[in-house]
Amino acid sequence: MSTFQTRGLAAPAAITRHAILLITGALILAPFVWMVSLSIKPPGEIFRASFAVWPQQFYGIENYAKALTSVPLPQFMLNGVIVCAVIVVAQVAVCAPAAYALAKLDFHGKNLLFALVLIALILPHEVLSLPLFILGYQIGILNTYAALIFPYVVSPFGIFLFRQFFKTIPDDVIHAARLDGLSEFGIVWRIMVPMALPAIIAFGIFSIVGHWNSLFWPLIAVRDQSLMPPPLGIMAFKNEEAGNDYGPLMAASTIVVAPLIIAFLSAQKWFVDGLTGGAVK
Repeated sequence: MSTFQTRGLAAPAAITRHAILLITGALILAPFVWMVSLSIKPPGEIFRASFAVWPQQFYGIENYAKALTSVPLPQFMLNGVIVCAVIVVAQVAVCAPAAYALAKLDFHGKNLLFALVLIALILPHEVLSLPLFILGYQIGILNTYAALIFPYVVSPFGIFLFRQFFKTIPDDVIHAARLDGLSEFGIVWRIMVPMALPAIIAFGIFSIVGHWNSLFWPLIAVRDQSLMPPPLGIMAFKNEEAGNDYGPLMAASTIVVAPLIIAFLSAQKWFVDGLTGGAVK
């Protein structure tokens, strides 16, 4: 078959792939575009029957000002930063040594432990909410930052991702480090973790997005408004009598989502490298 004929057959497939990607991308972006659109509309235009992305009357300053002043949104975001940062640091501190042990050490029960990690991956976190709540009550950490952090310190996904990345590192590197007198913990923190930086960045993005957007567990674990993370704090815009104030609500949602989008776009290269690095050995 000639090159021209091959290109002729490949062109429709390429067009189909690009069309599917464009349609999928549009469906994913549509809610975000509509959220931003509602955040700059006055109340009278939000429920108008006619469809319009850009409002006839720009009301963004009023909506965003109300979002920042009617509830302590900066405090909610600060809470989210504190909780997410501590969780990521704690997860890396716990998951990296565990992943190293599963990837590079030989010990009895290793396969069983890895099987338990895989089982934990498929269990939704909501299944553990009741025992975690009882445990939090017994040790007295409910309605504190610790209640938002301790259930997530051990991440099965983090252990799995780091293990897959660590397995791509040649064993000769480990043997050379041992000959130089490094302990196993020294090998983890001075060799494995720096080499696995793309995987750590990718995992950090997953972790931050997941816990920044978490609503179910914070709704159970904390009651004080001063401790609420962003998703729980946004519920302060809900008013049972007057109804939801959708303009400021969408403005607050836009403010909460914006840091995640900026962080992902900034770390996109490392994110892709971290997810694909463990797939090739």
